[in-house]
Formats: sequence, C-alpha cells, structure tokens
Amino acid sequence: QVQLAESGGGLVQAGGSLRLSCAASGGTFSRYAMGWFRQAPGKEREFVAGISRSGSSTYYADSVKGRFTISRDNAKNTVYLQMNSLKPEDTAIYYCAGDLFGSGSSQSRQYEYWGQGTQVTVSS
Repeated sequence: QVQLAESGGGLVQAGGSLRLSCAASGGTFSRYAMGWFRQAPGKEREFVAGISRSGSSTYYADSVKGRFTISRDNAKNTVYLQMNSLKPEDTAIYYCAGDLFGSGSSQSRQYEYWGQGTQVTVSS
C-alpha cells in the first residue's frame, strides 16, 4: 500500500509559478498511474492532470492545458506538477492520487490512494 505526501504549495501572485511534488512510499511506485486533483472551497474535487505508469502518456484538464505540466521520476518515487501562468481560479487544495496498474484516468473513483493535499493560493 502506497502512502502519498504532497509539498510545494503556497501563496503566489497571478502570473506566477509553483511546482508541486508528491512523494510516494511503501509501494512500488512504477506500478501506479498518478493524478493531480484539486478542490476549491464550495466546489467538487476536479481532475487536473494524469500520467501513466511509465510517464510516456499525460492527460490534462482543458482549464490547465498549456499552463501545467505533470511529470514523474520513478527512481525518486515522485510525481510533479509544474504550474505556470497561475490564475486566481487555480486557488484550491491540490491532491495527488495513485491508481494501481492504472493509466492516468481523469476519474477520481479510479484512484485508490490519496495524499493529504497542499494549499495553493493565487492572489490577483
């Protein structure tokens, strides 16, 4: 069973950048497709980006395409989310999630393991 821990959140001005990291432990990381989701106050959790087990395939929500990049380093058991050109509407708690033998689905119900989340706040 894998444990996930996000880091890298914080407060940034609109137009700025942040890089989130999610460190995995307790499992064979390369067996898990990984996803990033976010939840803003009063809203449902939504898909942000997903990456296949090898990292060869990536998927993005339309709202972040061209601004965010998901990547992974299986040797370091870590998945990243590089966020550029941030907007106030990107403000949310960001969660990483793991899907054993998955493909990087946009469906949260596919993911068995979740981190505790990291807060990202973008000021205007």
